[in-house]
Amino acid sequence: MTATIVRPAKAADQHAIVAGNLAMALETEQKKLDEATVNAGVAALLADPARGLYYVAEEDGHLVGQLALTWEWSDWRNGTFWWIQSVYVAPDRRGAGIFKALYQYVLNEARRRDSVCGLRLYVDKANSNATMVYRRLGMAVTHYDLLEVDFTLE
Repeated sequence: MTATIVRPAKAADQHAIVAGNLAMALETEQKKLDEATVNAGVAALLADPARGLYYVAEEDGHLVGQLALTWEWSDWRNGTFWWIQSVYVAPDRRGAGIFKALYQYVLNEARRRDSVCGLRLYVDKANSNATMVYRRLGMAVTHYDLLEVDFTLE
């Protein structure tokens, strides 16, 4: 059995993370993202941990999953929510516990910090498989709707 290693991403992971982000957007939202823009965005996050972090799941030296974390300050809780974003698991490794390993790693890291008040993520309403996975891991649908004005993907 191949061991799954979860670790913080490094600069050498950039190409694989970009590929995962492009594939995820096309698969889940039918959006063909601009590769140069995604590449620059991934590079910016990898270079500046104040913006967020990527974590990757690796098996036999190959990346098989990823997620990004970004931050949101909550004045109501005097703490920081960690937002899980850019989740991707290689299609041939889905159902093998890859996301669960990533999630457990992040959940444990969050619980070790007094400043973190919770985890959040958003998921496309049509992505029922992902929603089911997130709920099985203990996440709950909230009463909030997500609203936005997007200046780049209009």
